Amino acid sequence: MANAQFKVPTAYNEPVKSYAPGSPERDKLLSMYKNLKSQKIDIPMYIGSKEIRTNNKVEIKPPHELKTIIGTFNMGNAEHVNQAIDAALAAKPRWENMPWEERASIFLKAADLISGPFRAKINASSMLAQSKNAYQAEIDAACEYADFMRFNVEYMTQIYAQQPDSQNGMWNRLEYRPLEGFVFALTPFNFTSIAGNLCAAPAMMGNVVVWKPSDSQVYSAQVLMEIFQAAGVPDGVINMITVDGPMAGEIIFNHKDFAGVHFTGSTGVFRTIWGKIGENISKYRSYPRIVGETGGKDFIFAHPSADRKAFATSISRGAFEFQGQKCSAASRVYCPKSMYEEVKENVIKDVTSFKMGSPEDFSNFINAVIDEKAFYKISNYIDFIKSADDAEIIVGGNYDKSEGYFIEPTVVVTSNPKFKTMCEEIFGPVLTMYVYDDEKWEETLDLLDSTSEYALTGAIFSQDRYAAGTAAHKLRNAAGNFYINDKPTGAVVGQQPFGGARGSGTNDKAGSYLNLIRWTSPRTIKETFVPAQDYRYPFLG
Repeated sequence: MANAQFKVPTAYNEPVKSYAPGSPERDKLLSMYKNLKSQKIDIPMYIGSKEIRTNNKVEIKPPHELKTIIGTFNMGNAEHVNQAIDAALAAKPRWENMPWEERASIFLKAADLISGPFRAKINASSMLAQSKNAYQAEIDAACEYADFMRFNVEYMTQIYAQQPDSQNGMWNRLEYRPLEGFVFALTPFNFTSIAGNLCAAPAMMGNVVVWKPSDSQVYSAQVLMEIFQAAGVPDGVINMITVDGPMAGEIIFNHKDFAGVHFTGSTGVFRTIWGKIGENISKYRSYPRIVGETGGKDFIFAHPSADRKAFATSISRGAFEFQGQKCSAASRVYCPKSMYEEVKENVIKDVTSFKMGSPEDFSNFINAVIDEKAFYKISNYIDFIKSADDAEIIVGGNYDKSEGYFIEPTVVVTSNPKFKTMCEEIFGPVLTMYVYDDEKWEETLDLLDSTSEYALTGAIFSQDRYAAGTAAHKLRNAAGNFYINDKPTGAVVGQQPFGGARGSGTNDKAGSYLNLIRWTSPRTIKETFVPAQDYRYPFLG
């Protein structure tokens, strides 16, 4: 039995490797990419101690190379959902009673496995199946995920250390219990690190998890399961199922032991989930925790004093890294008329210099969008823009799926601040710019704030500190992550906790104690050392 208060290793951000020509990490990553591409794997579901395969195989193809099949995953059914719930609940007693330092050790080991022996594999899998270039894979799958594991352990210990005061003759204690039941993790395709964190964060706090990754992310999800197993996560603590989402929801959200959902995805799906939980609220042992990060219509606003080159670069990077498929990607821009021509010239110069193709060629900045559904959604927006009278495409606008789901980075300028692509989430490489009169910059801030239902990320460029302060105040509810003189992407665990409000989610800030504490159910314990022996209070005399 442990009899010490343990100090965990100090968390740190995993250094990002450069993958520059001639570097050893570049050679190792490219070799791993080619090795994975040459194989065809069959990815099972992980339920308890079993790897389960079915006769319903779904092919996995790189989005940028549709002629290549790199594997299959096994589509399950309602029986597998129930089995995963049962396996989680069976694992719960031992897992939640495991000393916290043992759980910490498991996930600290996971961090070192990710940043060490599994680094090339987790990055290559994200490049191959999610069409990320080497740098985007590195900052996501390797670095951010290792950061999540290390910092979450640190936040866990900080939470447990928060204890109440005690008066003479008593001892007050606060116990942070895991939730009563199981947690459902429903994860997106775009960030391997988010997928891994959404199931691991509740587990770290002693919960058991049923995890359904996106169909488009199953390939790297398989590597995450390998890492969990290598790190020592016990069977049944994290159960990975590949099933139809609505069918899984129908079973899970009707189960009395459903304790919470950890979600990243679309606003529409999240609202459906919330409504279903509300309908079933009387069925549960306790009120479920609903934690979600959803859509965004992320903005960049330039004050007339802004550094014009920095503003243009923030557009090129903030809108088009990973093909605009980041929750935080810039998709609307507000530009002063006085700098528009110069900014336009710089953005066009940047965008036309982008190379597009397979991530196997490290010189490609742009790769493919994730799947056919996304391809058609984005291309339909581009077609709409081409037919509009109040908008024009100034660069890009072409698309082709003959070899992969390729869409050119597209920049649109509109005279209508409420134009469709200024308001609606596209989740692709399409950015719309509105040019405003310089003297109306404060009015334009109000316009920005009222244009979208979302409030995830946003940025202000200004060399005028008063103007920057005014923008930060006026837009205080327009973005959960707000940037001054920087692009609205690239939040780092431990530095910029991530999440938004309004239609963008519950703002529970992944990468901070705020998220972890949602997976606990505190119990207050008061112990009195010498209890009263007489009911009478002095005032009765």
